[in-house]
Amino acid sequence: MGTEPDGMRAAGGFGATDTVEARLVAAGGIRRQSVIFDLDGVLVDSFGVMRQAFTIAYAEVVGPGEPPFEEYNRHLGRYFPDIMRIMDLPLAMEEPFVRESYRLAGEVVLFDGVAEMLRTLRGRGYGLAVATGKAGPRARHLLDVLGVLGLFDHVIGSDEIPRPKPAPDIVLRALDLLGTAPGEAMMIGDAVADLDSARGAGVMAVAALWGETDGVELTAAGPDAILRHPADLLALLGESALAAAPEVPAARTDGSPVPPPAAVVLAPGD
Repeated sequence: MGTEPDGMRAAGGFGATDTVEARLVAAGGIRRQSVIFDLDGVLVDSFGVMRQAFTIAYAEVVGPGEPPFEEYNRHLGRYFPDIMRIMDLPLAMEEPFVRESYRLAGEVVLFDGVAEMLRTLRGRGYGLAVATGKAGPRARHLLDVLGVLGLFDHVIGSDEIPRPKPAPDIVLRALDLLGTAPGEAMMIGDAVADLDSARGAGVMAVAALWGETDGVELTAAGPDAILRHPADLLALLGESALAAAPEVPAARTDGSPVPPPAAVVLAPGD
């Protein structure tokens, strides 16, 4: 579960933004035509599987000893080979890590509320894309296993763009595929790299705090908005009620309790 800075969890939100719900109602929500999501920690709870895959890969390639998963976890959002370079670990860990991730894919679950949120947005005509630190084929396979691949227009992996996050390339690619201008889109992420990528592409950078992210670090990075539950995105967009779930279309091939309401928070000054 994400953590938040002491004193920030209050009845009306974060600090001076405690009137944000009234402001959202008055404004009719933040109007965006497309939403781009990170995958791990935002749409899916994959931390247990990642820990298992990382532990096995470390044992196979490095040998005995405690695998530094907590340090790995701090770099989530980045492409796996980039994380290995940052941590000075062998790139050879990628093969067993990917192998085990595929093998364990059935243990990954969607976060509560994600499927309903996605189907509501899809049913109301939003363009939806995933921009993930995973390789594209692995991300599409996982979403297919979970039965939601067809809810997305595009799923883009870090192996399918020149520079992975925190560079803006993957978000720019999503905008291009969606046919959406930066001012008409937002990126939802749980890592500083996600926010940096979003800002570099000129889109609204939104922090998701319902996973295992470091809420203190993510909040300090200055997101444009902060969400504590998947349904809060609907409030941010002015889509306050869940629609009936439509049939999932054919898949494209291209590519600790939840805090109470008052969860949609805009950054000071917005």
